[in-house]
Amino acid sequence: MTRTRASAKKAGTSFERMVADYLAEHVDDRIDRRVKAGAKDRGDIAGLRHHGHRLVIECKNAAKTLLGPWAGEAETERGNDDALAGMVVHKRHGKGRPEDQWVTLTMGDLVALLTLSRDHLNN
Repeated sequence: MTRTRASAKKAGTSFERMVADYLAEHVDDRIDRRVKAGAKDRGDIAGLRHHGHRLVIECKNAAKTLLGPWAGEAETERGNDDALAGMVVHKRHGKGRPEDQWVTLTMGDLVALLTLSRDHLNN
């Protein structure tokens, strides 16, 4: 069956809900899906923090993996939110449990998470 725009949107919304619910249950119950903000998008998940610093998650449920463009989206959204780091949570096809999905981030964002600073980056 070919994915239509409507079915893709529904799959994306469902995936975002799954990610938000999993994080809310296991990390912080204030985490939830973020309301869409148009041009100044700040990611798909709201309320995620690491040692008091905001984190941005861009969720993707797509048949084709496009890490470069997705990482670019996460970085734009990280900047829009003035967050410490941005990452992409993307569907691992054939795996339905939230804990089995993929998480991708840049080495710079990994170092930011580990050091709680973006000072090492030339932004």
